[in-house]
Amino acid sequence: MAEPKENQSKPLTSNTIAIVDEESGASTWRSSQYLRKRSCAFCCCGCCALFVVLVGILILILSLTVLKVKDPTLTMHSMTVDRFNVEVGNGNQLVSANVTLIADISLKNPNVASFRFGSSATEFYYGGKTVGVGYAPYGEVGADRTARMNVTVDVLTDRIAMDQNATESILAAGELNLTSYTDISGRVNVIGIYKRDIEVMANCSLTLGVSASVVQIKSTYCIANVA
Repeated sequence: MAEPKENQSKPLTSNTIAIVDEESGASTWRSSQYLRKRSCAFCCCGCCALFVVLVGILILILSLTVLKVKDPTLTMHSMTVDRFNVEVGNGNQLVSANVTLIADISLKNPNVASFRFGSSATEFYYGGKTVGVGYAPYGEVGADRTARMNVTVDVLTDRIAMDQNATESILAAGELNLTSYTDISGRVNVIGIYKRDIEVMANCSLTLGVSASVVQIKSTYCIANVA
């Protein structure tokens, strides 16, 4: 009499789990250690994906707030007369009016990185003609700092004196109306990722009170913009 065949199925132990396919009814045996490793792998992948998403959101928020390159601000605080020389000839005609002006300007950098700028020029005009130019050296404004500088300009109005109508109107009104233009170009570099070339410009109107004995500043008005 033939001996009964031994049960070929694997006995169920505490370290073995049967996974049954619902369609075929076949069962697959997997150890609990294998399933734990597989579960840990899924958890690690999920954590890594979540970390990447959070880092991306953080970078996006920083790029739109803290790391965003902001416009510097150029301000003309005051303008003073340092020296003057006025000559009035016969017939109350203005022969020359040479004036040395000192412009007190500041450049504010609101960014988290420094703003480096090149040398700049401030030009003064009368009637569309250049009557004076002042220069400022290159420099750097630290992060969230303000740099203050003085620009000295010698305004030479000898060309104006050649126009008799202009000199008569100046002496009659006792005023000399000038305009000025300042241009500062530089760059902000935030951790080597966010870079921006910035040009700061300021247009000013200046009225000088002129007489044979004194020259004084009566009014100034400035408008600054950034490109």
